[in-house]
Formats: sequence, C-alpha cells, structure tokens
Amino acid sequence: MPKRRSAGLLLHRRRAGEVEVLLVHPGGPAWTQREVGAWSVPKGEYLDGEDPLAAARREFEEELGSPPPDGDTDDLGEIRQKSGKRVRAWALAGDLDATQIHSNTFMFEWPPRSGKQIEIPEVDRAEWFGLEAAREKINPGQVPLLDRLEALLGSTGG
Repeated sequence: MPKRRSAGLLLHRRRAGEVEVLLVHPGGPAWTQREVGAWSVPKGEYLDGEDPLAAARREFEEELGSPPPDGDTDDLGEIRQKSGKRVRAWALAGDLDATQIHSNTFMFEWPPRSGKQIEIPEVDRAEWFGLEAAREKINPGQVPLLDRLEALLGSTGG
C-alpha cells in the first residue's frame, strides 16, 4: 500500500498582537459533534511526482473555495499523524473571511455499511484560532506544525 501523503497551507495573521491560524473542520455526520483534535490545516493528498506546494495550493482552493493569498511561503516540514499519514505544510501570511468558505463535496457512505451514499462537504467550516486554542482544536499530530510556525515567527519578528 502506498504511503498516504498530504500537503497543506497554514495561513496565519496577527490580530491585536496575537498570531492566529486558519484551521478547517471536516464535513459529514461522523464529525458533527467532534471539536477537540478534529480540526486541521487545509490540506489534501498528492501523488508521486506532483509538486507538494502546488498540491497544497490546489487543496486550499478546493477546501475553502478561493485561492490562497499571494505571498511567500515558509516550509514547515513534514509531520506524521497517528494514522500514519504524512503531512507537509507551508506557512503563508494572509487573511481570508472564514465565514465565506465554499468547500468541494464528495460522496460518502452513511450510515456505515448501509450502502447509502450521501454528498457531504470536505470541509464544513473554517475558523481563525490563536495558537493556544489551535493546539486544542487541531489533530494532535499536526501540533508540531504550530510549534514550527511559532518558532519561525518568533525568530523573524513576524
């Protein structure tokens, strides 16, 4: 089985002197009641030979309904989630109205093993979080990406 790899963009901004990051919540009935540890960097899988940064930009647009802001990116490296999926992310300074997202959709079997397919959004909402709150909300395997962003911004005065 090929290893699962995703690429994403960690959009960040400063509000009242505090760093905030944009996270997304997965759509569908299985995630409706889940908050802590459920949120993620906007990301998606990419194939061998595909440029991961280009994939990260594509996935951002698919999940949020608008292209990522223009600007330079900083490579935050790769992490490994508990599921085994590897996630590579780039930091990007910018802003976006999280209330105006329009995610792509996909077909999903619900209830499980029922054979019934429903169409659900890949992402049901996006929200800006301060780093402390983001560490509570994000998939635990992605916390190192927040730590790396904080170190990057601390060293640059970002």
